[in-house]
Amino acid sequence: QVQLVESGGGLVQPGGSLRLSCAASGVICSSNTMGWYRQAPGKERELVATISSRSSSTNYADSMKGRFTISRDNAQNTVYLQMNNLTPEDTVVYYCNLYQRIYNFWGQGTQVTVSP
Repeated sequence: QVQLVESGGGLVQPGGSLRLSCAASGVICSSNTMGWYRQAPGKERELVATISSRSSSTNYADSMKGRFTISRDNAQNTVYLQMNNLTPEDTVVYYCNLYQRIYNFWGQGTQVTVSP
C-alpha cells in the first residue's frame, strides 16, 4: 500500500504564496505519476498539475499555468506545489495523488485559505 502525507496548507493573503508538500511512503514503483488535485465544496475534484517520475514531464490545468509550479524529489518520493499570486478562488482543499500501475492513491487533503 501507499500512504501520502500532505503539508504546507494554511491561511495566506491574496497575492501571497504557499508551497505544498506531499511525501509518499510504502510500496512505490519507480515509474509513477504524482500530482495535485483540488476540490471545492459541492464541486468535482479537478486537476491542478501532475509530474512523472521517469521524465519529470508535467501537465497543468490551463487555469493553473503560470501561477503554480509542480516539482518532485524522486529520492524522497516527495512532490511539491509552489503556488504564487493566490486569489480567494484558490480557497479549496488540495489533494495529493500518486498513480502507479493501475492504482490511484490519495492523501487526506490540505486546506488552503486565501483571505485578507
